[in-house]
Amino acid sequence: MRRRRAQRSPVEWMVRVALAMIAAVAGIVSITSSFGYVIRGKDPARAHTLARSDGRITGQYASTLASTTNPDVAGLRRARRLAATALKQDPTAVAAASALGIEAQLRGNMRGARRAFNYAMVLSRRDLQSQLWAIEDSVSRGDVAGALRHYDIALRTSRYAPDLLFPVLAAAIADPQIRSAVVRTLAAKPAWNGFFVDYVAGHGPDPQSIADLFIALARASVVVSPNAQRAAVDGLVEAGKLDQAWSYYRMIRPNVKRNESHDPTFVATLDSRSIFDWRPRNDVGINSSIQPNGKQGVFDFAVASGAGGPVLEQSLLLPAGRYRLKGISQDLTAAEGSRPYWTLSCQANKAEFGRFDLTPSEGTKDFEGYFTVPQNCPLQLLQLVTRPSDAIGGVSGRIVQVRLVSAQQHGGEK
Repeated sequence: MRRRRAQRSPVEWMVRVALAMIAAVAGIVSITSSFGYVIRGKDPARAHTLARSDGRITGQYASTLASTTNPDVAGLRRARRLAATALKQDPTAVAAASALGIEAQLRGNMRGARRAFNYAMVLSRRDLQSQLWAIEDSVSRGDVAGALRHYDIALRTSRYAPDLLFPVLAAAIADPQIRSAVVRTLAAKPAWNGFFVDYVAGHGPDPQSIADLFIALARASVVVSPNAQRAAVDGLVEAGKLDQAWSYYRMIRPNVKRNESHDPTFVATLDSRSIFDWRPRNDVGINSSIQPNGKQGVFDFAVASGAGGPVLEQSLLLPAGRYRLKGISQDLTAAEGSRPYWTLSCQANKAEFGRFDLTPSEGTKDFEGYFTVPQNCPLQLLQLVTRPSDAIGGVSGRIVQVRLVSAQQHGGEK
């Protein structure tokens, strides 16, 4: 026989209903509190309405009120009250401590502001607002080392810090004292080191300050990326600081000489090439590159039928005088009217100092030609240029070696 289920008494049912209501209320409170925490960043006022007992949310709301542009007296007082309440609710509410610091500073109470922000930084080094305040405070007191210490902390702990701090720090390297301090900071190899160096290369205050920073970094054994080095050299050239550009270039390429071309056998394997390096040119129908060739290198080019133009170039700072260009080509295919030629011109006004053709060949073939650099052209451009060809195979070949030197130092013309 089936046993009859015991009937619950009215009191038991009342207890169960009461427990269910308590659970429902607790669930609603939990849900609203969780939702309030989720939206605290976008809508701190609403978040505080939903979760008034959460110290983190109360502190966030207080920080928002204190950070409002031109807050009134009543708003500051409310921010202070909310921040104090938040710290009672949760003594680790970093935003509340920061809010007290902002409010104190706006009232002119710097001692109170420092005390509040120092407490915020004790709670967390990751609070960006506290670190930004500490940077500003250090700068106002002329404490460059202290400011950079907080720069370092902010850049290591906040993903938003680079966007805020890199522009300011990059602009500051124009000051020699700050630049020296930045070098000492970067010499410790913080995680943001390379990112900042590359940022400075493209956004520094002026080419000379950028080069001075990179020179100092090299002396401190701090790696500067090839792309940043190229940007520094090219930036100085574009600014008309040719002597400074050459000084920095010679530091990163120790074996170069000013009175001749550089890298005659294409041995330099470079990820980023400056204006003074060999630079292959590629365009529609033009394919060129520098490739390894045993212990040396080789320049290889192929130009489609109907295409033409520069395929290789290098800028130079030659003194005025007579120069001889000598080298070796290999497997050069070109019709009689479409032979590639070497030319040396003035970078400023594009005036050519001469040109001479390369002779087609199977295998290797020597070539030689001469140019005269006048007094009024400090920056020159050496180029290998291809002419358009109607041949189906176009124009192709290799340059195994090429060197431009003073004709007087090497026996003059034959």
